[in-house]
Amino acid sequence: MKSFITTITLVMMLSTLHTAQAQQRTIAWEGIENARDMGTLVMQDGQTIRTGMLVRSGNLAKATDGDVAVLKQKYHLTDVFDFRFEVEANGAPDRVIDGVSYTHLSTLPKAFIQGFSSSRVDTTKMDMRDMLAILMKYAFDPKAQTMARQLYPAIVTDSTAQYYYGEFLRGVLRAKGGVLWHCSQGKDRAGWASAFLLAALGASRETIVEDFDLSNQSYAPQVEALTAKVSSMDGSADAIAFIRAMVGVSRENFEATLNLIDQRYGSLSQYVENQLHFSKEEQQQLRMKYLTTP
Repeated sequence: MKSFITTITLVMMLSTLHTAQAQQRTIAWEGIENARDMGTLVMQDGQTIRTGMLVRSGNLAKATDGDVAVLKQKYHLTDVFDFRFEVEANGAPDRVIDGVSYTHLSTLPKAFIQGFSSSRVDTTKMDMRDMLAILMKYAFDPKAQTMARQLYPAIVTDSTAQYYYGEFLRGVLRAKGGVLWHCSQGKDRAGWASAFLLAALGASRETIVEDFDLSNQSYAPQVEALTAKVSSMDGSADAIAFIRAMVGVSRENFEATLNLIDQRYGSLSQYVENQLHFSKEEQQQLRMKYLTTP
């Protein structure tokens, strides 16, 4: 009994530590959603990522003067990587910050881009009620449910996405100051960019999954409100999973896709080296640049 209580106490302490670390990394900007500093994350060799150098977030379209001041003064931002496709980026362009280089790398496979485009819906002109209505409609569509489940495997197996994620890693290595990367909400495509970067830096799978899953905290109110509505309409488990995946992120789909990478490419580390063509030498240079010994 004593051993059981000790184990439970240890689990609670670790959970509290992870929560505190996540809160420490979260950046509460005025006009930028789902933002966090990758700093303080501990790699498998015990080194930690330096703070104030690597940031993931949602898009910068509504970045305020205050946000820009912090990006320039605290993060010394020099490089932004945008993983949105052209229609998204043109509909809500990033705020331009003097002295910052912007690189667009659309990592959404063409089939998914065509799916978005064929709907002929201009989401940039919608209010929140319109967006929620569309999500509720597609939550009950089996084809949309399947598409949501296939998104992550499609991204990691797409040769163009692989090339662009490799370019991202090389861009982070070349950067002369702070780096920020994003997609629309900073959760899926930006989440995979973070996963590949963390893998190159030597993070464990647990650390990679936990960072990815943190986006669910950012969007928790919206996710819970919509899943409750789907449940009230007798929505299936697949309908609820669709909402969780589209408004937040699907940890289940993410981990299943990591398993797919292991099965098809050997490991995430081998994937970074062989599919993203980011060599072991480049990975070592990346670690020297962004890691520090506590």
